[in-house]
Amino acid sequence: MSGNAYQGGANRLPGKGRLTPAKTVRFSFDGRMLTGLEGDTLASALIANGIHLMGRSFKYHRPRGVLSAGAEEPNALMQVSRDSARYQPNVRASVQEIFDGLRASSQNRYPSLAFDVGAINDALSPLFSAGFYYKTFMWPRAAWNKLYEPVIRRAAGLGESPKEADPDHYAQRYAHCDVLVVGGGLAGLSAALAAAESGASVIICDEQPEMGGAFHFDTSIAVNGDTGFDWAQKTAARLAFMDNVRVLTRTTAFGYYAQNFVGLTERVTDHLALPSPDQPRERLWQVRAKRVVLATGAIERHMVFPGNDRPGIMLASAARTFLNHYGVAIGAKVAVYTACDSAYAAAFDLQDAGIRIPVIVEARDRPGGSLLEEARTRGIEVLTRHAIASTKGRLRVSSIAVVPAGASGKGRDIEVDALMTSAGWTPSVHLFSQSRGKVAWDAESGRFLPGVNAQDCVSIGACAGTDDPVALVEQAVEAGLDAANGAGSEMSGRPVIDIDHEGIDAGSWSAGLVGAVGAPESGKAFVDFQNDVTAKDIRLAVREGMHSIEHVKRFTTNGMATDQGKTSNMHGLAIAAETLGKPIPQVGLTTFRAPYTPVTFGTIVGQSRGVLFDPARKTPLHGCLVTNGAVFEDVGQWKRAWYLPRAGETMLAAVSRECRTVRETAGLFDASTLGKIEVVGPDAAAFLNLLYTNAWDKLEPGRCKYGIMLREDGFIYDDGVVGRLAADRFHVTTTTGGAPRVLHHMEDYLQTEFPHLDVWLTSITEQWAVIAVQGPQAHDIIAPFVDGIDISDEAMPHMSVREGKICGVPTRLFRMSFTGERGFEINVPADYGQSVFEALWERAEAMGACLYGTEAMHVLRAEKGYIIVGQDTDGTVTPDDAGLNWAVAKKKPDFVGIAGLKRFDLQRPDRKQLVGLKTKDPTLVLEEGAQIVADPNEKIPMTMIGHVTSSYWSENCGRSIAMGVVAGGRNRMGDTLYVPMPDRTIEVEVTDTVFFDKQGERLNG
Repeated sequence: MSGNAYQGGANRLPGKGRLTPAKTVRFSFDGRMLTGLEGDTLASALIANGIHLMGRSFKYHRPRGVLSAGAEEPNALMQVSRDSARYQPNVRASVQEIFDGLRASSQNRYPSLAFDVGAINDALSPLFSAGFYYKTFMWPRAAWNKLYEPVIRRAAGLGESPKEADPDHYAQRYAHCDVLVVGGGLAGLSAALAAAESGASVIICDEQPEMGGAFHFDTSIAVNGDTGFDWAQKTAARLAFMDNVRVLTRTTAFGYYAQNFVGLTERVTDHLALPSPDQPRERLWQVRAKRVVLATGAIERHMVFPGNDRPGIMLASAARTFLNHYGVAIGAKVAVYTACDSAYAAAFDLQDAGIRIPVIVEARDRPGGSLLEEARTRGIEVLTRHAIASTKGRLRVSSIAVVPAGASGKGRDIEVDALMTSAGWTPSVHLFSQSRGKVAWDAESGRFLPGVNAQDCVSIGACAGTDDPVALVEQAVEAGLDAANGAGSEMSGRPVIDIDHEGIDAGSWSAGLVGAVGAPESGKAFVDFQNDVTAKDIRLAVREGMHSIEHVKRFTTNGMATDQGKTSNMHGLAIAAETLGKPIPQVGLTTFRAPYTPVTFGTIVGQSRGVLFDPARKTPLHGCLVTNGAVFEDVGQWKRAWYLPRAGETMLAAVSRECRTVRETAGLFDASTLGKIEVVGPDAAAFLNLLYTNAWDKLEPGRCKYGIMLREDGFIYDDGVVGRLAADRFHVTTTTGGAPRVLHHMEDYLQTEFPHLDVWLTSITEQWAVIAVQGPQAHDIIAPFVDGIDISDEAMPHMSVREGKICGVPTRLFRMSFTGERGFEINVPADYGQSVFEALWERAEAMGACLYGTEAMHVLRAEKGYIIVGQDTDGTVTPDDAGLNWAVAKKKPDFVGIAGLKRFDLQRPDRKQLVGLKTKDPTLVLEEGAQIVADPNEKIPMTMIGHVTSSYWSENCGRSIAMGVVAGGRNRMGDTLYVPMPDRTIEVEVTDTVFFDKQGERLNG
């Protein structure tokens, strides 16, 4: 517009909008400093400054301006930053609020937005028709790696990824409520108020900075004597003041999951110039609600006609929002092209603000009500049954060519500087569909509406097809009251919400169908703006054999951009249906998936990054081990003492000393990470009989047994020692990494296969600290501290468990060993772990014992041939393969995996079997994972007959030791095999797996 500059931009209209002219904001766009008003979005501020060109399309690099004023925006995507580190691409200008210091830049252009060399693609568009990539990049085959893929990767995507670490932090919260209301318009606020006044706990969220929904642009409705927008603000404040209500603005419900679990993302500081360092940038809300009320409104569709993508062409509701909320005129001479009554309200609002409306191009025979007469009374020319044949304007629309519907030719040129379009409104059923609800085609109104619910939710308002404001409020209040009653509220109260409405109905989808399928074959009539999908592309896809809308979507990429087809999906569906000659419901509907709008990785990840990316679990003895100089390794999420070096010791020297000391004197080891599960109940033994290969009926209380757990296919899943504390109570240990999956495995079978068994399972991994005392002096170290338990060899032999006290605290004391030495595993409540450990260590140290870590533990167990599940097994090893067939009960009729074990393939004698390996050169330590061959001279590729699973230097054996799985290994005892390495081939002798104390005499002291 011409005229004197006004605060916040030359196109800002004095006295219009809801922003305060005194609150100005300085920001930049493509390096140009501009002024806006506090509360502006980037889109409204740019239009206020006369800027309509905001981006370039993905494929053809065509000039694009803002289409909408909301989350459905496909065109105006910006790179937004505060500084070099606080940078984010693909931000919707219609959503991003401006603040002092905001730096925004356009995307997908070079060297500048006004002159983009990529626009040559527009001239070459015949080469880039829909599906061209499926046909073009198949030949010549050799060109894929060197030409096609590198070029496609460089061209793919919009914007540039940040190159610096994200300096912001993010928060996550869980919340429960009786009623979650999604949408803060008339329907959502009415439902929330009804539910809240009935005593239900309520969360209401809306993606905009203020509640109000369509009241941002619609000024025709008064509620309780106030304008709709003012009523919305008063109602939101009233709700926020209530103790049972949480009001969340700038919060988008992006995903609706099982059992009424809804994901919300809240933009906390993206609109602030100087956010507090204590505040997160965004917050993820994970809400579980008894009832979800969906009041998500409807999305306006554009008209499909040649040249409909020029900057300055936008949805009528967007133009109305820019005017009535932001006080911004989209142009001085604005035409209208519509197939929907609601566009007339936009035209009248703009005319009342002093903007010239030269023509309304009406695709229908006649609009509803008295709109035609009112328009002509206002001096606006209305051309019914007309269409726009083309538009002109390089970087902004400058004229339109109008022709009678169905006619051809140049048409009548009309000069404009902006164009509003409306092809009707699509109910926003995205979240309803995500909830697995089934949408249904409403033939009367010609649109998809919520149908059968899959979860406890209700859709109200425009998203449910309710257009009349009075009926909408009634529906919303009933939904709120019903939700409160369903949550158990006994209060009763019905809010008074009086509607005074003189507005224009929104129109129907059937009217919008004209604006979609009437597009001619010639010219580029865009359906999906971001991906440059035209009506011609949709028709081509159908001719190419794509008869399902899902196939059409993938062939053309319609609806696959960042807006997920919010404005394009229904148009694409209508054009495909017309081309196929089928009703719309028969063509199908594309699937709505989460997220509803893009969600940042930071929001999803929250605090789980850097050192918090994977939570670190520390045992109750961690502090003691730190004090004693432990070097830690990560085992799953656990921090485990790897080795404990003395001054000047290398890792090898420290581990060798620890191994030697354990066998000569004793060692203390933190075994707290072992998985521990308590199996309790009258049928506990019967349950373990089914879950493990061993028999448990005859195991007496106070005794232990090693057990193997299989999968259904017969392969080893986990192992551990199980102690029977009483007839109906077992203490089950698992591998450290296997604790959660074993518990899940047990629960799965208990609930699905063996529900008749009277058994309870409880994870007790973190309830008990475990101190393993191993070695010849183990008995003497713990004896002074044990109370109420006879720990003599006669009273408590190997593989026993007793309950009593140690150091005055309760203990479950196991006589067991993972080293082959006399050993005890002392279980004490976690809170007492450190004090008991310190007392034991004081005595043990004085006796010449040591602390040892996981590396020494691995060496000691390998010397005895004890396996580690997941290292010496790989998911394809049976008990027999591992040399543990003795642990499989021969007389049990059933257990998990028994059928798998009976398969012929699992009983073959040439299967890979666990064996010991000794290098011919005892100083060489094999690499774990190294492959094993029988013939070192065989040509490559050599026949690999096995691999090394465990390999160490053994100080106690005075040589290297290893275990591996070898095909037919037990029949190869004494044979020489070979381990080929990059620099040499190592000879190994096949042995049994026990390298130290073959008779096992040291277990008993």
